Amino acid sequence: MRVLLVRHGATEWSASGQHTSRTDIPLTEAGREAARGLSLGREFALVLSSPLRRARETAELAGFEPEIEPDLTEIDYGDYEGRTTPEIREERPGWTLWRDGSPGGETLAQAGERADRVIARVLAADGDVAVFAHGHILRVLAARWIGLPPERGASFALDTASVSELGFERENRVIASWNT
Repeated sequence: MRVLLVRHGATEWSASGQHTSRTDIPLTEAGREAARGLSLGREFALVLSSPLRRARETAELAGFEPEIEPDLTEIDYGDYEGRTTPEIREERPGWTLWRDGSPGGETLAQAGERADRVIARVLAADGDVAVFAHGHILRVLAARWIGLPPERGASFALDTASVSELGFERENRVIASWNT
């Protein structure tokens, strides 16, 4: 079994570095073009997408009709929605989502619980799975896949319109490729 994680194409906010969770903004033209260029190269027993437009549209432009999975929604940034890290650090020097969280937002433990539910769905599938979602929740999902706490998602950089592959080496869950 292989699990392909696909981050959505670029949006205006991803290009500007603004934290985007619940705000449902569309892909830019460059994001749509990158989504059209995704070649996943196989059939899937299950294709899942976040309910947010940027992830759904990426899946559709890549040639799939995904099943909507609410647990794939991006981490809720609460009061930091739409703000950049430098803006936040003006008020909270040294701030990082992975250590400090976001006031009014979701905790990493809550995001980890959602990722664990997605992993349970993936493992129940009868074949390969494609997952279309967002940068931070996909990083948490990868960390949880290999048994790390959600905070360790900080160790996985993830570009827009990138594809990463999770799988197994014998009975061990592994990251087979990342951010390609």
